Amino acid sequence: MQSNDIREAVQKKYGEIAAAVKSGGSSCCGPSCSSEDPITGNLNLYQKEQTAGLPKEAVAASLGCGNPTALIDLREGETVLDLGSGGGIDVLLSARRVGPSGKVYGLDMTDEMLDLARENQRKGGVTHVEFLKGDIQAIPLPDHSVDVVISNCVINLAPDKTKVLQEAFRVLRPGGRFAVSDVVVRGQVSLTVRRDMELWVGCIAGALDQEDYRNKLIAAGFDDVDIDTWRVYDGISGEADGTFASAFIRARKPATNYELPATS
Repeated sequence: MQSNDIREAVQKKYGEIAAAVKSGGSSCCGPSCSSEDPITGNLNLYQKEQTAGLPKEAVAASLGCGNPTALIDLREGETVLDLGSGGGIDVLLSARRVGPSGKVYGLDMTDEMLDLARENQRKGGVTHVEFLKGDIQAIPLPDHSVDVVISNCVINLAPDKTKVLQEAFRVLRPGGRFAVSDVVVRGQVSLTVRRDMELWVGCIAGALDQEDYRNKLIAAGFDDVDIDTWRVYDGISGEADGTFASAFIRARKPATNYELPATS
């Protein structure tokens, strides 16, 4: 599949999801939106005390396979970047923790999602948040400009994961942290699945092998890489049980004596 085809399919699906949420519907990350959805079905990612006070549309548009805000100790005054911020739930939750002296950016490429997120920001009365339009493969922020990069079931949607991780490393300050939730592969996946566009936009076909994920993070320059699979899926799209899993993925940019790795 061509990168542009993947990008257009992802934009179309998530634009439709944003429209559905605005009209009172629900959302999901997986290939089917129901309680039986293998990725998001029967998954309570956020505690009620976390979502209390958030606009209901932000909660309804939470498309994740995990809760990246639970993976990291955010501090007052820090700058956070959410890759693929969708309706903005993780941006708004992060904004609470970094306080008004901090800053949180949400990056998304879908106009409908950005409109939804900005409306949720307005309803929530949050001023130290900014939603940016752009591609997570080319982050529109300067080098060394954020303390933490988070993401929730989005990197698997990008055609070029190597570039995403290189970009995350570039915008992090020395000592900055990377903490994402994503779907990973544990074993072989058939070409039929890899070439299925519906499964790609459903967070399945584009998932990286967990060791490949680790190696790409290391190649990008990260240290302290940790991949913790916590929810293993059974028999998705005819693949063997346990082939796909949700994972918490953490890494750190070295604090000193580092160089940006060469990019191809």
